[in-house]
Amino acid sequence: MGLLRVGRDAGPEAGSGDVQHLNQLSAEQFSALTEVLFGFLTEPKEVERFLTQLSDFATMNKISLGPLKNIVKSILLVPNGALKKNLSSEQVRADFVALGLSEEKASYFAEQWKLNAPTLTRLAVDQTLMINQLVDMEWKFGVTAGSSELEKVGSIFLQLKLVIKKGSQMENVYVELTLPQFYSFMHEMERAKTTLESFS
Repeated sequence: MGLLRVGRDAGPEAGSGDVQHLNQLSAEQFSALTEVLFGFLTEPKEVERFLTQLSDFATMNKISLGPLKNIVKSILLVPNGALKKNLSSEQVRADFVALGLSEEKASYFAEQWKLNAPTLTRLAVDQTLMINQLVDMEWKFGVTAGSSELEKVGSIFLQLKLVIKKGSQMENVYVELTLPQFYSFMHEMERAKTTLESFS
């Protein structure tokens, strides 16, 4: 774990250099750290718990906490950017590989991204709606005619267009979901509706 102890002065924008340090972690360590990260991504208000889990992870694996925090900041830039740009799990995997993460670890993170994408999309939409007023919504289904990923050809997807009011300005927000993500998203929205109704 030597490299994780080096570079205490690395700033939060150290980027790919930080991400490459993750290659030194064992598969189990990377899996545990990924679990902590997705715990934070799906419950972003739980900052205290996240920091405690990071500290515990560092202690348990004899890693310096300072550099670990820098690495985590670099990792979180990818899913946050992926949510804004509505990237697929394959694109997330490619981004991590480009940053120097091993193929195996990048693929593992991409799989976790795929599993958590519906929840993360719902959170992103909720956050958009919480901050801004939803004025209108349009949707359309499409079928993938061509893709570099063979299994995606012929798959159905849904495009959402949300018209959001930001102050006096109107803004369009676009979201694209695969059919399983859409059903999962609908399920999450129904759960949220039921929860809200139970309070009224």
